[in-house]
Amino acid sequence: MLGQMMDMPLLISSLIVHADRHHGDTEIVTRTVEGPIHRYTYRDAHLRSRQLAGALEKLGVKHGDRIGTLAWNTHRHFEIYYAVSGMGAVCHTINPRLFPEQITYIANHAEDSYLFFDLTFVPLVEKLRPS
Repeated sequence: MLGQMMDMPLLISSLIVHADRHHGDTEIVTRTVEGPIHRYTYRDAHLRSRQLAGALEKLGVKHGDRIGTLAWNTHRHFEIYYAVSGMGAVCHTINPRLFPEQITYIANHAEDSYLFFDLTFVPLVEKLRPS
């Protein structure tokens, strides 16, 4: 007896697929780090997330690898989240409001393969890079 069981696994990647399929023309509106408002649709976000996942795969990111983000809540961070999770890697956000020593500990403890960061964090990342 299956009842109302799902016929597919519940994955983060299925959320963006659903959004594309059923709400593809719905607009996502964010403000970029640089200042202007950015508008695009769930369909665009899904496409860009898949492109990013492909680029990460070419860089050698594999299932289970950890990818850190030090970023504000923008369309770019949204795409990273779905790209990384959708390819089976682990996306973890690092709170930029933490002390530099805490950020270093978190990234090192997670053994991040890559760290995505917004332009506003370039000075911080340059400072943390040696550690």
